[in-house]
Amino acid sequence: MAQTITQKILAKGANRKVVEAGESVWLNVDILLTHDVCGPPTIDIFKEEFGSDAKVWDTDKVVVLPDHYIFTANEHAHRNIDLLRQFAKEQGLKHYYDVGTDRYKGVCHVALAEEGFNLPGTVLFGTDSHTCTSGAFGMFGTGIGNTDAAFILGTGKLWEKVPDSIKFTFDGEMPAWLTAKDLILQILGDITTDGATYMAMEFDGEAIFSLPMEERMTLTNMAIEAGGMNGIIAADKIAEEYVKARSNKPYELFQSDPDAQYHSKHHYNVRDLEPVVAQPHSPDNRATVRSVAGTKITKSYIGSCTGGKLTDFLMAAKILKGQKVAVTTNIVPATVLVARALETEQYEGVSLKKIFEDAGCSVALPSCAACLGGPADTVGRSVDNDVVISTTNRNFPGRMGSKHAGVYLASPLTAAASAITGKLTDPRDFL
Repeated sequence: MAQTITQKILAKGANRKVVEAGESVWLNVDILLTHDVCGPPTIDIFKEEFGSDAKVWDTDKVVVLPDHYIFTANEHAHRNIDLLRQFAKEQGLKHYYDVGTDRYKGVCHVALAEEGFNLPGTVLFGTDSHTCTSGAFGMFGTGIGNTDAAFILGTGKLWEKVPDSIKFTFDGEMPAWLTAKDLILQILGDITTDGATYMAMEFDGEAIFSLPMEERMTLTNMAIEAGGMNGIIAADKIAEEYVKARSNKPYELFQSDPDAQYHSKHHYNVRDLEPVVAQPHSPDNRATVRSVAGTKITKSYIGSCTGGKLTDFLMAAKILKGQKVAVTTNIVPATVLVARALETEQYEGVSLKKIFEDAGCSVALPSCAACLGGPADTVGRSVDNDVVISTTNRNFPGRMGSKHAGVYLASPLTAAASAITGKLTDPRDFL
């Protein structure tokens, strides 16, 4: 029976030779991820269901990365960190990365990759909808609720329905002004925010495999914005090089069979595409940047798991070097490693951090920051009547702070170009 890559990975996780879309199977979980927002309620449910003295199923397979509400004076946020710290100590968790220590990493989805937890062919569940980011490594990653996570904590297993798959093929050579963010926003505009509900979104084609790993992560990250269960890209040499540089653990490569059955298939040639934005207040409210050019903005925000990786900042630096921003512009690295790289990585002989500071940007500490709104003292948080251009992944009312703000989702190139002019601007004007 022909299988998609997602079916093959889930079959392996279920100790089966094949699985069919629509059937439910018991999966053995390779990694469970949680963070400071969903970790404490997950712990509470775990203790209620398995007993106050219960032990997690495998201390080497639980990864706890506080990242959402951390650089804040908010007492409730601090309490959540205290609860995680206490649980990690009780359980002897090996992979707890505490805030305020040398172990702190930053945004969980990017840190998972940096720390070598993303292994091709494995099964990852996380208490965060953007856990699908990890699918860029030829693995299965999806977000779950706190109750499911608590069950995994106790058993290492989860009962899941095997999803149908949709295939998105991007042919052609990527133009310098086009990014992974443009590709996923293009898809969202075409299929809408429920166009892939409970399905695997598989990305293929010459353009996809020309992308660096961090750009591929942007694609799979936003599969959930279409309702997708997971996003996935088969691991190739680029993926293997990334993985081997960060882990010596064994892994298995899977590819979809040529005659695998798909719910539907979508073909694009990247030469026919152009920079796009998602207008307020939905990720599928797509428009070309040129069609909305001139719309005034009050802030530009370059950061998050979708837009705060090193490749994102290299793109922004190409636009911002030698320029001055006209609006408040926040640079928020996703992780500590990215923050360090801003000081060492150069564009045309100048460090990225200096380029941003010389342009008048504000460089913040690595975290999720304003991507999820956060407490009132969160860096980059929107206020009433703000019009923000952002490299984040969601623009629902209140997502970045005020419900009375408007957020345009865009690539780092478009966010940087718009920061300079103070209005929505096509990056081709600067490239």
